[in-house]
Parts: sequence; C-alpha cells; structure tokens
Amino acid sequence: MKDIPFIFFGTPKLATLVLEELKKEGYLPSLVVTAPDKPVGRGLKLTPSPVKVWAQQHNIPTFEPTQFDDTAMNTLRAEKSAVFVVVAYGKILPQAVLDIPQKGILNVHPSLLPKFRGPSPVRSAILQDEKDTGVTVMKIDEKMDHGPILVQEKYTPPIWPPNAKELDEYLFTRGGALLADVLPKYIAGEVAPYEQDHEQATYCRLFTKEDGLINLVDDPYTNLLKIHAYRGWPNAYFFTQRNGKDVRINIASAHIENDVLIIDEVIPEGKQKMKYSDFAA
Repeated sequence: MKDIPFIFFGTPKLATLVLEELKKEGYLPSLVVTAPDKPVGRGLKLTPSPVKVWAQQHNIPTFEPTQFDDTAMNTLRAEKSAVFVVVAYGKILPQAVLDIPQKGILNVHPSLLPKFRGPSPVRSAILQDEKDTGVTVMKIDEKMDHGPILVQEKYTPPIWPPNAKELDEYLFTRGGALLADVLPKYIAGEVAPYEQDHEQATYCRLFTKEDGLINLVDDPYTNLLKIHAYRGWPNAYFFTQRNGKDVRINIASAHIENDVLIIDEVIPEGKQKMKYSDFAA
C-alpha cells in the first residue's frame, strides 16, 4: 500500500465503489468514519453500514460519531492525516472538521459541477433529460458542492434514459478512479484546484417516497424519465384497487411505443416482480 495518510468518510454501498478504486491503486485509509449501526428489517436488527462492513473486511478501524464533539475532533486529529476524503457520508461536516487536514477535504460528486449541486444529482439529471452527465473530484469548502475542482470527466450514457441505480454506480466507480489518479498529484502540489463558475450553478433536492407517485395519464416521456430516475429510490409507483383496497404497484421497467408508455414489469405490494400483463390479467 502507498503511504498517503487519509481518513475516509462514507456510508452507503456507493461509497465502497470509490474505496475499491482507491485500493486498486494502493491507497487505503488509516481510519473510516461512517454512520452508526442502525435497525434494519422487521426484526430491527442493528446493522452496520456497507462502508463499515468494507472497512472490517480490510482490517481498517472505524469511527461512528453521532456528533463532532471534542472527543470526535481529538480522534480525527490523532490520525495526522494529510487529507480527508468524503463520499456520500450523509452529514454536513462542520468547519472545525474541514480545518483539520493540511490539504483539506476531497469529495467525489456525480455531476459536472457546478451543475446539480445537492444530494440527488444523477436522478435530477435524468428527470431533466440532461443527457451529458459526469463526475467531479472537488475540494470541499463551507458551502454545498461549492469548492474548487481538481478533475472532471464527462459521460454520455449510450442508452437514454439510463437506469439511475446503474448510472450512480458507474459514476462513483469512475469518480473513484479519478480520485486515485489525482490524489498523489494533489498531495505533491502538482494539481491546482480551479474555481467553479458559480453563475452557472444549478441545484437539486433530496427526493421523498411521495415523489415516486406517478399519474399514468401524464405525458408518457415524462413518466418514463421518472421511472428510470427513481430506480432504487424512491421507485416509481401507482395505486390500484384490489378487493376494495388501494394496492401500491412499483414499476420495475417500461418503454415508449408509438408515443404510449408501455409498462413491462411491476412489483405489486408484498409480491415478487412480474410481467405487467400477468398482473393486469
């Protein structure tokens, strides 16, 4: 392993894709900071985050602060890291944390900043029919997705609209590769971050489960974009009546044919995925 001391902040599976790309190039964090274990499933079993599981598999210590108090700050300072890396950690880091590493904090963001600053860039790009997307490695400052850029890579999905879950995975994987390439150059002072064009900034919001509800009589292409954009979360769905009750139907796949939205597969509430024709019958 190559000797660049850094702490990695991340929580979901997408963040492990970045860790894997760093590992390929010989970079492993000295400490992983992630969200605390949380209750999952009907039994509410305490379950570690995917990033914690990854860290344990690689014998890397983890730290799960509920707040950045004096104890947490001392833990971070004790690592004497040159740089921190943050990927989908799930919390806004206070300025006191930003100030710890000498070289600052780097972040992988799945958009071509300054476009789509915020928590849901991939889904927002699909919803807005923005076919040119990409990924950015940036240096975090006190504002959301506002800091200077180290490197970007443009990507135009070959099939449109793409599956948001798959596009997320692709962009975080590529972002990890970009980060692994630029990290040693940045530490050596060979890469100078450049300011974003803030006048071109656009923003996106965090989606809720309610956003996934679609009206099947709306514009077919708009609905198709929603179905693809909401794949994984919050999932596109509609309600139908069965035995006098509203039943939620998740749309698993669909396509446009002769300007009509054709639903191919659905996941009825409490059931497995099936062909829509079988469900309708």
